[in-house]
Amino acid sequence: MLSRVAENLYWMARYLERTEDVARLINATTLMLLDLPPGAYFGWDILLQVTGDATLYAELYGAPEENRIMRFLIADERNPNSVMAAIHQARENCRTFRDLLPGEFWERLNTLFLYVRDQAVSGADSRHARYAFLNEVIARRHALVGLLISSMSQDNVYQFIKLGRNMERADMTTRIVDVTSAVILPQDQGLQKTAGSSLWIGVLKSLSAFEMYRRHISVQVRSNQVVDYLLKDGKFPRSMKYCLGEMEVALAYLPNAGTPAEAVRRARRRLDQLKLSDLRPELLHEYLDQAQRDLAMVHRTIQGTYFAREDSGSENALNGLHLQVAQA
Repeated sequence: MLSRVAENLYWMARYLERTEDVARLINATTLMLLDLPPGAYFGWDILLQVTGDATLYAELYGAPEENRIMRFLIADERNPNSVMAAIHQARENCRTFRDLLPGEFWERLNTLFLYVRDQAVSGADSRHARYAFLNEVIARRHALVGLLISSMSQDNVYQFIKLGRNMERADMTTRIVDVTSAVILPQDQGLQKTAGSSLWIGVLKSLSAFEMYRRHISVQVRSNQVVDYLLKDGKFPRSMKYCLGEMEVALAYLPNAGTPAEAVRRARRRLDQLKLSDLRPELLHEYLDQAQRDLAMVHRTIQGTYFAREDSGSENALNGLHLQVAQA
């Protein structure tokens, strides 16, 4: 397989996953704000810091303000991490190798692109419209993944898609969890406990993890158990550990996978060593920063092994807080 094709497959999967995960991040924050008690504080500008887009936003929009931030994160293609930009880039990457994928995939991907293009601006205007629009984007993206899983041969083409999907998913799971570390809770101890529980319920629901957490961990939502589940559970598909495991399996099918596979194993070992009994916000943020650095290193080894070309005119770059972007 040509390195260009492998790279486009990998980035198509990453951008598709990013489309869904940015939608999840915004919806998680919306639910969080609805449940905040008096005395608690959370600013929408935290989303810009989590995605690494604060500098670009300031250049384009100036002062942080909810509607502007939502337009920037959903509809503005000048932001390479927006929902609109991500689905556009996924479509452009897919265009170059349509013959490698099921015929229906291109049709559905193009339909999703047209839907986002037509609805993104109006979908960013109000919280109610935004929540419904982003949920529809998530549902349509699920249909695309289901099509690939149910109708593709598990060959090298599929493995590069699997690598990209799980890399992006693991990264965004850490970012969604990281949002909670930025919430300033009220001083009242009773309100702190209630608010903390509501925040983590919102995080679980944003990752479609609430029912599975209650089934496998506890009916009581406790912060340290939620973080442990979302980072270290080996069976939940959106946990960081599960995603790293899926990447290791994908690499086992590919040639010359020694260096990337070792980087994945190193990230898993560091993850297993995390002690999550003390969840002070600054400590949690430090843990998650390290997890994101480990994922960035895994990405660089994949890039260096499979995509590096002497004549490369489209090197992948790191944007903001390690959120990787492929230049068009």
